[in-house]
Amino acid sequence: MAGRIWYTKMTPTPATLARSAEDRLRNEIFAGQWPAGARLAEAAIARRLGVSRVPVREAFASLEREGLVEFTPTGRTVVKKLTARDFEELYGMRLLLEPAGAREAFPLTADQVRALERNIARTRRATKVQDVTRLDLDFHEAILSATRNRRLIKLWSSLRSELQLWLSNLHRQHRDQALDTREQTAESHEEILRCFKTGTAMDCERLAREHILGWREWLPLGETVNGRESGR
Repeated sequence: MAGRIWYTKMTPTPATLARSAEDRLRNEIFAGQWPAGARLAEAAIARRLGVSRVPVREAFASLEREGLVEFTPTGRTVVKKLTARDFEELYGMRLLLEPAGAREAFPLTADQVRALERNIARTRRATKVQDVTRLDLDFHEAILSATRNRRLIKLWSSLRSELQLWLSNLHRQHRDQALDTREQTAESHEEILRCFKTGTAMDCERLAREHILGWREWLPLGETVNGRESGR
């Protein structure tokens, strides 16, 4: 019949199914639905997601490369336990990359400033702690992206998932302690953005360093990291 429109149902490809499973599991890990050390059973997850075990296995491999899960000697897949050493390494890398990135990103374009302003506004409206965490890292990633330094951006990207895992845990702890994580995050980011608007490249570098040093102070000596004590 003239004018009829036919729709063809697209069959998901194996790569699409694996990516969908990967995204679903990653979000669940960040949200705390799978605590550190929890076993991810391939067959059970495949049934829950309505896929075969192959996409789930591929998703596990991708998440392992990101540092979110690890494989035990017996072949099990478990959510990674971030240790005090993991935290110190992530902290050290942030301290190396972000102040240098802030200096190199200066000055920001008008579009880049507006993007950061939108990020802060979304942070203030966020109702879930995992959204605050994601927006927090999106803010810092946007500054590093403004450098157009491919190697710097690549290094940051390699840390992103583990940083989000760590910050998700940290933000949930602060939420449970009735601290206003959302407001603290938005205010500290507004201070950084003001510096880009009115300060110098060296000012932005200094403030970025202070911001990361402040992140270290969120973990007082003796507090645990995923169940292990932090210390020297």
